[in-house]
Amino acid sequence: MNRVAFIYDDILTRHVLSNDHVFVPARLRYTYELLEFLGAFGLLNSTIHPPRSALLEELLSFHTKEYVEVVRFLSENDRSIDGTKYNFSFDGDNPIYKGMFESALLTTGASIVAAEELMQGRADIAVNFSGGLHHAMPNKASGFCIFDDPVIAINSLVANGLRVAYIDVDCHHGDGVQLAFDNTDQVITISLHESGEFLFPGTGFTNEIGEGSGTGYSVNIPLHPYTDDDTYLWAFDNIVPPIIESYKPDVLVTQLGIDTHVGDPITHLRLTVQGFTAIVKRLSTLSPGRWLALGGGGYNISAVIRGWSRAFGIMLENEWPNEINNPIADRYDIHFFDDPVQDSMPENIREEIKKYAERSVAKIQELVFPIHGL
Repeated sequence: MNRVAFIYDDILTRHVLSNDHVFVPARLRYTYELLEFLGAFGLLNSTIHPPRSALLEELLSFHTKEYVEVVRFLSENDRSIDGTKYNFSFDGDNPIYKGMFESALLTTGASIVAAEELMQGRADIAVNFSGGLHHAMPNKASGFCIFDDPVIAINSLVANGLRVAYIDVDCHHGDGVQLAFDNTDQVITISLHESGEFLFPGTGFTNEIGEGSGTGYSVNIPLHPYTDDDTYLWAFDNIVPPIIESYKPDVLVTQLGIDTHVGDPITHLRLTVQGFTAIVKRLSTLSPGRWLALGGGGYNISAVIRGWSRAFGIMLENEWPNEINNPIADRYDIHFFDDPVQDSMPENIREEIKKYAERSVAKIQELVFPIHGL
């Protein structure tokens, strides 16, 4: 039975980017509360571990020292620093708020703690749903992300001689992580996402396959808006399992953003919680025995709570019943894990969506598969 470590403290949920920001860290607390009511943390194979703050040397494995210092100064409300040079503002995607440095250190440190649990053999699966902030760049914030905790956690794994497969199922391309490992074959990055033709950050096309020794180790599966469960899972099944089987990683790292959900307010895919659950089940079969699971996007709070709770149940090998019958159900107005059956798209749009996925899959099979002997 999997030993599963859940990295959590309420302090990870308390910061507020701005009063009207779509990114709500408290969603992690809501997920924790549902899991607690479900009895997840009373199971023998489940443990909770507190986060710690990331150390400067850990941050510097990806970020510049100048940028780290800028984040600290801005967090202290030092107005002598021009935050716009580093993609910060007071009312944009990456708002300046008091204490953001300390919050970002804890979120990043939580992912490092999760990696340490795996490396030290205390867990088979380690989960930090506060993490997965995959857009942050070496010298700037991006897409609600200040420090790139997936990159920093993966760097700690690679420094210990481990080969890593990173699979990103967020609706947005995992551009910061791809950038970090674009020139190495020690990490393979696979990102399934709404195409950059239609959505931020405007990258993640099939011809982005890495450079130098990393050629063939960046894999991108762009999808058309309104892609549903069936087409998404078809694309996943045709690309991800064969590459992982060929690559044979020591550790699987996944970014489990659920902004692919049909009800998400800022994206355009049409996955249900059932579809997301099917993805997580597939990832569980791909794990080589060590699995670091991170959070990510998700701006429909009901979908986040249900999807991440379902995911944690799969990791525990203890799936929850569909009906949610506890105080959380009324508090957040969620009474079932499953979404209602979705209305079908018009046939001409369905055909366009499927053909787009088919072109993405065919291009990857042409450009990347031969490099891996497939």
